[in-house]
Formats: sequence, C-alpha cells, structure tokens
Amino acid sequence: MRVAFATCAAMPGGSADDHPAARLLDAEFRCWDDESVDWEVFDRVVIRSTWDYTARVPEFLSWCERVGAARLRNSPSLVAFNVDKRYLGELSVATVPTTFIAPGDQPAQLEGEVVVKPSISAGARETGRFGPAFHGEARALIARIHASGRVALVQPYMAAVDELGEAALVFFAGELSHTLRKSAVLAPDEEAPLAPGELAPALAMMREDLVLPHEAEPATLAFADRVLSEISERFGAPLYARVDVVAGPDGRPALLELEVTEPHLFLALCPGASERLAAAVLAG
Repeated sequence: MRVAFATCAAMPGGSADDHPAARLLDAEFRCWDDESVDWEVFDRVVIRSTWDYTARVPEFLSWCERVGAARLRNSPSLVAFNVDKRYLGELSVATVPTTFIAPGDQPAQLEGEVVVKPSISAGARETGRFGPAFHGEARALIARIHASGRVALVQPYMAAVDELGEAALVFFAGELSHTLRKSAVLAPDEEAPLAPGELAPALAMMREDLVLPHEAEPATLAFADRVLSEISERFGAPLYARVDVVAGPDGRPALLELEVTEPHLFLALCPGASERLAAAVLAG
C-alpha cells in the first residue's frame, strides 16, 4: 500500500510527531496544495499537518473532494462537517454551551467570564478569555472576526479547566488508543498571544508540559464513546479522532471540540500509539 501524509508548505517534512508512523508505513509527506502531486498514485492519503487550511477552507475542501472518499482519511464529508465549529450545534451529545454570532446578527449578550473564538480556526488563534470588566475587549474581538466574514462563537469559560484541564481521548479506527490531559491555554482577560512563525499558534500551545498522558475517568471514557458513535453512525468510523472533553456547568462531561480533520495526536507521549495509527491506516 502506498501512503501519503498530507502536510502544508510551512512544514513540508511534516510534524515530527508523525514521523515514526510515517516510517512504519513508508509514507511520503506531500503538501496538500502542491499542484504537481498526483494523488491518484496513493492508496491512502492521510490528512495530518495541513495546518494552514483555515485561511483557505473552500480550496481545502475542494482538494479533499478531488482526492476522494476512496483514499482520503478522514473522509471528505466528515472533514467538511468538522472544519467549522458550528458542528457543535448539530450534535445530540452534551457540548459546552455555545452561541453562534454571524456578521449582521444582533450584538452578543455577554454574561460572566466568556470565551470568544472564530467558528473556523486552529491553534487557539483569535481566541480570548474575558471577564465582565473586559467585555468591551470581547466585543472588539467579535467585531474583528466578523470583519473577516466569519462567525464568532461565544461560550462560558469552563472554570473546571483551570483545575482539571481538558481530557483528550484519541481513537484509531473506532478503538481508544490513548488518553491525555491538556492544561488551560487561555489566561484571564486577554486574547491569547501568538507564537512567532508562519503558522503562529497561540504561544501557550508551545509549552512542552501543556499535554501529558493521563488516565481518563470512566464517565469521560463513556462520554467520548458516545461522541464517536454519533459521528460514526453519520459518516462511518473515522480513521482517527481526538475527542476533547471538559467538565460542563453541571460537572458532567461536555464536548469542547471534536478533532477529526488534522489534530495533533501526541503519538510520542504514548508508547505504541504510532504503531496503532499505522495499523489502522493499513486496515482501512
């Protein structure tokens, strides 16, 4: 089987975290927007570090369709569903309460400590956490998101994240591979500052201790299984999925994000994870 790992021009050699799995598969890293690549020579094209797509979503989705459902993982239909965080309003599982504010909508009604982010984004870019005294800054960020033509999301800040962090559960071919704990990224009362570089994620995303292996609670595991089941019933079982879970306002698990487009999978943190991903690619 000939395999390509799709990446972007800013990382032509792919993410270092993906290298062991790529070696096991003898996979080739190819930039998704490189017009010289003949994608039909590959049996599998696995979306990995395509981390520049958020500024070019229509072009990216068109590329997904051209590669096709027979070889692209995850499937074009699942990717199209997932690239816009408005999918949170389409799921039946509990999610972090979210208000979607499109350009031209009535001004946001902000209460308490809130998080503002674009509906299409990655790396916590243009994302901020604002208490009541900083709602003016929150509205300014919403206006900036609207000026780019995007929808803004407003969510209550989940205070449990400061103590418990987020649980990230990684699945390959429908089976749990490993579980992680991600510490809080957003500092109070500011838009997250960005790291230098072409892809410019939030600076906090670069901390080496941000994500660590962690044993998830049984209720969190069961909840993540429900999320995966709902998605699988609609789109088929994804090759990979990262389910990011926080404690909701009632203390029960709630979905923060479902990452099935190009998630960082933190393979290096968990022995055997690269081997499990490679096996899943070969199996389907």
